[in-house]
Amino acid sequence: MEKAKNTVSVDCNICKSRNFSVFNNLNGTELAHINDHKSCISYKKGQYIFHENSYPQGIYCLNVGKVKIVRTGKDGKDQIVRLSRDGDILGYRALLGDSKYNASAITLEDTTVCFISKASFFNVIHSNRNLSSDIIKMFAGELGKAEQSITDISQKSVKERMAEALFVLKDTYGLEQDGATISVNLSREDIASLLGVATETVIRLLSVFKRDGILEFVGKKIKILNAEQLLKDANLND
Repeated sequence: MEKAKNTVSVDCNICKSRNFSVFNNLNGTELAHINDHKSCISYKKGQYIFHENSYPQGIYCLNVGKVKIVRTGKDGKDQIVRLSRDGDILGYRALLGDSKYNASAITLEDTTVCFISKASFFNVIHSNRNLSSDIIKMFAGELGKAEQSITDISQKSVKERMAEALFVLKDTYGLEQDGATISVNLSREDIASLLGVATETVIRLLSVFKRDGILEFVGKKIKILNAEQLLKDANLND
């Protein structure tokens, strides 16, 4: 049985994550409407925020924490299709498309998420053209990343994709205070799911990078020691 979730209080007016959210440019009335009509829930690591093939009743705004968006393949294996962080909104494509979720949202650590009902969300969209524009841009950005991922799978080696994935994790979740350790506790299985390869392949490649002095491990976290060489291995432009 899934662990119980706790309702918590989050004030949109002082929410730091809103600075990174599409809701950042709402006027006072619109922000008050969202603040008065939302509910916020605290999830433990590994809990589902929503399930694939269920129908959306609204959207979720990630207040604090980290989330993986996972889709189940025909073989029954999970594939991470996207990673989310503070300020991201989840489930908006299914809601806007009036369709089922095509993936599940699962927490990577203890996470707080605010739920905004369909009625409240559309009420604000209809009153704020900038919000509509920002959502379209966000959707276009995610589509561009998906297209790039498809290109990488067909044109890059697994080693290049592994190195690039570390930069994606760094760009998504940032670094610890040491300026080198990627600030996410991601399992080797999750990294394999992100890349679409076997876990053994991830373990082998990480060992190669460690042997070459490119990175080291801090628990399950990864510390980048030689970003320049990792960039070359990823075959990315500086």
